[in-house]
Parts: sequence; C-alpha cells; structure tokens
Amino acid sequence: MKYTPKISVSVMCSDLLNLGEDIRTLERLGVDWLHVDVMDAHFVPNLTFGPDFIKAMQKATPLPLDCHFMVTDPELMLSKLSLRPGDIFTAHSELPIDYSYMAAKIHADGALFGLAVNPESPVDFVGRNLDCIDTVTLMLVHPGFAGAQMVDGIMEKVGQMRSYLDSHGRDDIEISVDGSVSAERAAYMAGLGASIFVGGTAGIYRKGLPLDETIPAFRQAICHAG
Repeated sequence: MKYTPKISVSVMCSDLLNLGEDIRTLERLGVDWLHVDVMDAHFVPNLTFGPDFIKAMQKATPLPLDCHFMVTDPELMLSKLSLRPGDIFTAHSELPIDYSYMAAKIHADGALFGLAVNPESPVDFVGRNLDCIDTVTLMLVHPGFAGAQMVDGIMEKVGQMRSYLDSHGRDDIEISVDGSVSAERAAYMAGLGASIFVGGTAGIYRKGLPLDETIPAFRQAICHAG
C-alpha cells in the first residue's frame, strides 16, 4: 500500500514562550500534525505536558494533534480529554493493557489510536492489540528527553515492522518514527515503509535555521524518497 508522507512537528522542541507564533508558522507551512509528548515522570524519567495543555492546543489550532502518552495510566489521560476527528492518541505497547475498550472510545470520536514501541521492544509487542490500532510509532531513541541520540541500527526496525504488519493483514496501519529524525534519515526510513515523521531538533528545529527553510527541505526529502 502507498502511504502519503506526513510531518508531525514536536512542540516540545518549540519556543514554548512563543508557541502561538510557532503554531501560526507551522500552519502556514502546511505541516500535517502537531506532536505533543505527555510524560508522567514514572513511565519515563521526565514530566511534560498534560490534558489541560492539549485542550489549550485544540482551541488554538485546527491542526490535528498527534498525542504521545508516555504514561503508566493512559486510560486516566483519555478520561480527561475530548479528542477531535483526526487527532491521534498513542499509548505504549509495553503496558500490559488490552486497549480495545479505549480504542473503541477514540474511534467513536473520529480520532485515531496508535501504539508506540520502545527501542528494546520487539515488533510483535503490538500483536495483542493489532485489531484496534491505526498507527505504530517506533521510538528511535530511549524516550524521555528532546535531543536524545538515535540507537545504533534502529532504523532497520522500520522494515521489520512493515513486514510484520503486512504479514498479519494490516497493511493499512501506518508507521510513525520518532527520535532524532533528520531529513536524510527520514528519507531512508520512508523507503523502508515509514510514512509519519516526528520532527524535532534534528529535522525541524535546527539551530540557526528558520522553519521556512527546514520544513520545505524535510517535506522534499520524504516526498521524493523510496
């Protein structure tokens, strides 16, 4: 199946004191999603945004939100949110949860449900919830902090995940990649089957370069890959 490549910009890497201005720029430049990392200082050793921040973002922009919940209790987070059509709610495959109930609620709102897979976790961790997911996010770094270094050899996991999903009759599930995704790395992973690219300090918020330059370059890289 052919997937349309999409850019999901990590707001954790934005200038948070001027986030409204950044959002207007990102809208103008045609990014596809805004990526919001929610961390609870338990599942990962950091504490970031929460449900109130997501609600404020929903009021501030029509762009869909790509919300990545690195938390031990994703159901609690879902209970405090109203998702919009096109938003994504991504929880973690490492949690011993049957996500079918949560996914049904998310889909009822017209939103998408995804599972994230940490670098050390095998691709089949998504297997027990394969029937209810729309996306899989492959973490290319150990999660918790912006600017982390990519795990050696991890990009090859994209092809492994694509083969796993396809062989289980889920070629409709899109693969997102998150962590140290430069334009060059994104182009390579697009050729392996990724179609959603989370852009942070490596690809979008590059030091000394304006968004008007980095986003078109990133878009060109993923649209002319493979």
